[in-house]
Amino acid sequence: MHYVAILTIVDAELNARVRPAHLDYLNRLYKENKVVMAGPFMDGKGGMVIYRAESPEEARRLAEADPVVAEGARTLELREWNPLQFPLS
Repeated sequence: MHYVAILTIVDAELNARVRPAHLDYLNRLYKENKVVMAGPFMDGKGGMVIYRAESPEEARRLAEADPVVAEGARTLELREWNPLQFPLS
C-alpha cells in the first residue's frame, strides 16, 4: 500500500539544520524500497513523501521517524493513497 506524507515547515531555521538528516533518512528508505518518491513543494512551504508500507501503522512509524518530523521542524499529515493503474478503463 502507498501512503502520502505532507510535511509542512513550521520552523524554517530548525528545518534548515535538520534537512541533511532528513535527506539521508529518505535516501536510506528509498534503498530499502520504503520510499517511492519525495520532493519539495514549489512554494517552499514543505514537501511530500510517498511511502510504501504494509500497514498504516508502519507508514506512521516511518513518517514520524523522519528527522524533520521527530525534531518538530515540520508537521505531518499522513494519508493512504491508491494510485491509478494505467491505462484507465
